[in-house]
Amino acid sequence: MSMPVILMEGIWSQYRDVVIHRDLSFRVEAGQVISLVGGSGSGKTTLLREILGLLRPSRGKVRLFGTDLHDPDPIRQRDVRRRLGMLFQHGALFSALSVYDNIAFPLRELRFLDEEWIRELVLLKLAMVELEPKHAGLMPAELSGGMVKRVALARALSLEPELLLLDEPTAGLDPVRSQNFVSLIRNLQASLGFTVVLVTHDIDTIYGLGSDVAVLAEQRILVQGPLDQVVRVDHPVVRQFFENYRPPHSP
Repeated sequence: MSMPVILMEGIWSQYRDVVIHRDLSFRVEAGQVISLVGGSGSGKTTLLREILGLLRPSRGKVRLFGTDLHDPDPIRQRDVRRRLGMLFQHGALFSALSVYDNIAFPLRELRFLDEEWIRELVLLKLAMVELEPKHAGLMPAELSGGMVKRVALARALSLEPELLLLDEPTAGLDPVRSQNFVSLIRNLQASLGFTVVLVTHDIDTIYGLGSDVAVLAEQRILVQGPLDQVVRVDHPVVRQFFENYRPPHSP
């Protein structure tokens, strides 16, 4: 078996006396698309932050691409973090920077690309998310909700990550824009082959991406697998979350 992109073992996450995760394990293989679901307060965002390295679990190991995320060597840490991209729930664009400069920001942080290369890459990323060069000069306040998501996705993809993390990627979008954005992510993943882990509460997003599902409940990953298998698990959290799910072509 190949080395997993994400391997979390024996994870305990605790805030004072409150245990969020208890001996949690989570494994994601290269090229997988996995939707992380669970009730409010189940620890989905905490888990995402631990994968990003923004939080360190109280106990347990987090490995990305076979490397300990908290390796004491700063160079190894930097190299592994450059292999992932993050799309935050509301885009988290820098409000004082233009679309162009938001996308260019991670590229400039590399400190070895000249501005001509950066310009070519920014325009390429804009095209990848189906935006035009004329949009590069706009400020975040001038963008619609759907455009904010696309610019944020372009920035997340700027360093060509092997792992893309998404926090509620369709939150705040109307059904049409939501469907279009899901199609965009699905097509980019199919063409570029990166691994995707997303937090979502939207079943249409899960189905539209064709993703596997990991259900977070009882302080652990309760079940993980293809959607049609997960919905058949007899557990109250699973039943509640998927109560309105109907497989395609069902009456």
